[in-house]
Order: sequence, then C-alpha cells, then structure tokens
Amino acid sequence: MDTNLPVTSQPRIVIIGCGFAGLRLAKDLADSPVQVVVIDRNNYHNFQPLLYQVATGALEADSIAYPIRKIFAGQTNFFFRMADVQRVDAERNTVVTNIGDIRYDHLVIATGSITNYFGLESLERNAMQIKSVPNALNLRSYLFQNFERALLAEDPAQRQALMNVVVVGGGPTGVEICGSLAEMRKDVLPQDYPELDLKKMEIYLVESGGEVLGPMSVDSQVKAKKYLEDMGIHLRLNTKATRLEEGKLYYSETEFIRTENVIWAAGVNGAAVAGLPEEVVAKNKRINVDTVNRVTGFKNVYAIGDVANMVTEEMPRGYPMLAPVAIQQAEQLANNFKRLLHGEALMPFKYFNKGSMAIVGRNRAVVDLPGDKHFGGFFGWLTWLFVHLMTLVGFRNKAVTLISWAISYFSSDKALRLIIRPYKRNDFKDDKGKNTAQHNASTPQYNPSVPTPTAPVVGG
Repeated sequence: MDTNLPVTSQPRIVIIGCGFAGLRLAKDLADSPVQVVVIDRNNYHNFQPLLYQVATGALEADSIAYPIRKIFAGQTNFFFRMADVQRVDAERNTVVTNIGDIRYDHLVIATGSITNYFGLESLERNAMQIKSVPNALNLRSYLFQNFERALLAEDPAQRQALMNVVVVGGGPTGVEICGSLAEMRKDVLPQDYPELDLKKMEIYLVESGGEVLGPMSVDSQVKAKKYLEDMGIHLRLNTKATRLEEGKLYYSETEFIRTENVIWAAGVNGAAVAGLPEEVVAKNKRINVDTVNRVTGFKNVYAIGDVANMVTEEMPRGYPMLAPVAIQQAEQLANNFKRLLHGEALMPFKYFNKGSMAIVGRNRAVVDLPGDKHFGGFFGWLTWLFVHLMTLVGFRNKAVTLISWAISYFSSDKALRLIIRPYKRNDFKDDKGKNTAQHNASTPQYNPSVPTPTAPVVGG
C-alpha cells in the first residue's frame, strides 16, 4: 500500500508518536528545510496528566484531546499518517506500518510508555488502567456501571465490593485519582444514588513503598499523606498487591480487600517498537540512547521522551519518565537536527528541572521547586491549575477546561457521569493470559472485545 507521501530532495524525519515529545519536535522543525512525517495510531494528541479527570467525570474527553492535523495546520513541511507501527527495518531505513512502508532519512521514536503490571497476570487481566482517552472513558463507564449494579445487589458483601475502589500505586496518578474519587463520594454520588449508603464506600490507596509521591520531597509526601487521610482515603503503605480474583484484591496469601474496582497506577514500561536489536532495549522496555538521544549502535535513529533510556553519571537509572523531560529532549533534538544540517557537532542533552507537583483535591496540592522550595494548600492548588491549563493544546481546550473547573469548584458537581458505551472486562477475565498480547493492544480502543492489531501503542 502506498502512503502517498511526496518525494522531496529534503531529508525526511519520521517521528513515531505524537505525545509531548513527538509533538514538540515536529513543531520545532517547522522552519527547517526538512520533511517531517508523524505516525500515530490516533488522530489526536491527548494531555495525559488530566486523563484521571475524564475517568471521574470532571472533564469530557475532547477537553484534553486535540486533532493532530489541526495542531499543525499551516506547517507546510508537516505530513501525518494515522497507522499502527509494526516494526522498524533499520537496514532499509524504513518503518513498516499497517498502511505501508515509510522510508526515512532520520527516525525518531517517541512512543511513550505502556502500563507495567510486573508479571501479575490476574491484575493485568482484570484491573483498569489510565494510559489513554479510551482507557479513561472505559473506567468512567465501569465505575458507574458498578454503582448501578450495587443498587440491585441483595448480598451486602457483593454490594460493598461494587462500591469499594482500590487504587494501586502511590505516585501522582494514584494520588490524584484517589482525591478525585473522594470528592465524588462526598459531593456527587449521594445525589445520584440516595438509595445507597455512600458512607460505607471505601477508597484504598495501596503502595508498595513507605510513602506516597516517592519521587517528591519529604515535605510534599507528608502533606499529601495528610490530605489523603483527611479526605477519608485508607492508605496501605509497604503493601504489595499480589492478585485480583473473584472481587478480592489480595495483598498476602490470605489478606484481601473486597472490591470490583481496581485501578492500576503502579508502574510503566517504555513502549519500545519491534525490529530493534535486543541489546538496545533495556529490561524496562526503554531504548538505550547516548547523550544526544541517538539509539545505541545507530547513526540515524533516535529516541526521546519516556521510551528513551539515557543513562548518565547524574542519572544512573535514566531520566524520569516525565513530560518536562520529553519536551526538553524534543527541543534539544530539534536544535541538533538544525546543527546537523549545517555540518555542526551535536550538543548533549542537559535537563533543567523546573520542579514537580501533584494535586490531591480542591484547595489541596503539593509543589516542589528547585532550590529545595516546597509549598502546598490553596496556593499549590492554584499553581497546579495554572500550569496544566497553560500546557493544554488549543484555546478551545483551555477555555472549556477552565469553565468546567470553575463550575465544579463553585457547585461541587461533576456533570459528566455518563455511561455512553458500557464497558465489559470479562473478555479477558478467564483466558489465563492467552490473549495478553491482544489485551495490551486493545487498551487504546473503545471496545476491548473488538480484535485489534498487536502493534505497539504509539503516542507517548
């Protein structure tokens, strides 16, 4: 199949994935004498830090997603192809996709990350994740479906399991969705389900480490822990989830939490593409790169963002899988491509840490800034809102999100509790892992029961 890309004498830079890294790189190359080709399995860029708000009904999906073609409207050297990447054929300088082969002069892998279940098959089959817009919509439907089921349950234990929610993972995603769920329990669910005793609904945060927000400062960890406890979240620190069976999440051979709602936010792997030599892919599926983000052993293949494993003396475990790292690597690689066009030496990547933050709930957030500066509370909450609002793509998305936040703040209501397309998870519940590859590939799709290609998910 011909992808109908125009033939040009200019170097062609193919970018796999239009997440934070791929998007910034393509935009920064707008004025360069190169042909930029972006490949992604979705026709939109999504703002992953706000996926949890889609999952809990605070925002609609189109508030955090923006069409790729609209983002690059007017950029004459830009071309987009919606496709599943099947493998990289480095010997032929070609990306093999489900719509045909795409030749490149320079290849940039910006595929982001995928969920890491650490080999726990029952959790991989049955827990919910939040890595894409469809994941978030599935989770939203599933939660409200279970409350509808709870209304009909005659067995008190089953009713309790349908109402309880367990979030596994105490990083920013886990903390943020716990806070959002606690606010739903307080302000939203009692209005919709007056027949249920929502005081019995329990929300648990299970974390294998000894604190929440492990990468952040001790000050922020202590504040976040207090915020969560004040909101009625049950913290299970130094606790490892081991399996999920028959509405029970086990954290030892005999101890369990009764729940039908388990949200997995405990870990990620890099989304390495097929076709690269095994020795360049680390155990966590990130691609080993040098200090200019060039894949080890290659001259014209690069990796940036979450999928890139850049090990240095300062970062012996690689740079963290964060949006600021991805964006800065993209900016540096764009500058290096311009230097390459002028025959100049490439400059190594240096990360500037602008700080980190996490929101727990209304008027509750924590912020770490360089120079050992920390703050939280209302001011931290405002800072979090401002930074995330400004980072959204498109004026419409910024405006709609701001209005939605304002309405939610003053009314304590989340109006988007819609079950538009019911979610069924039993397609993979009893297959004993036989369809794991299909399950992994189906997570970005709207209906997991529909077979989809098993190519890696792109767009991180």
